[in-house]
Amino acid sequence: MVTEYRYFDHEADIGIEAEGRSLEEAFENAALAMFAVMAEPSTVLPERQVSVEFDEPDAEYALVKWLNGLLAQARLHGLVLCGFELTRDDGHWRGTAWGMPWRPGAERGTEVKGATLTALKVEQTAKGYRVRCVVDV
Repeated sequence: MVTEYRYFDHEADIGIEAEGRSLEEAFENAALAMFAVMAEPSTVLPERQVSVEFDEPDAEYALVKWLNGLLAQARLHGLVLCGFELTRDDGHWRGTAWGMPWRPGAERGTEVKGATLTALKVEQTAKGYRVRCVVDV
């Protein structure tokens, strides 16, 4: 997986933009960008696994469902996540993420409350896909 993400300015919240060779890889990189707001990925160990599964034919809405599903699983299990895999079959998405329980040293200090529809975009590029949205902090 090529890890490529960046942030863009958005008033009180944070815009995330990620790229990947495939749509799934771009979504995985968006998830990494979102969790990197909360903790430096290099300080997080892949000790536990969670799953996210959903149906959504629209790629833009699927991005929001994926990110919010990961946040829900992370909160439910008290985890910060650092690794992601996503597959899709038409409009059915299956994802797995790895992370560890929150502990001192992993926290960066900015909690992400959720992914929003603001600035939501999924586009195909010459190199693959670019996705973006604003996360509420």
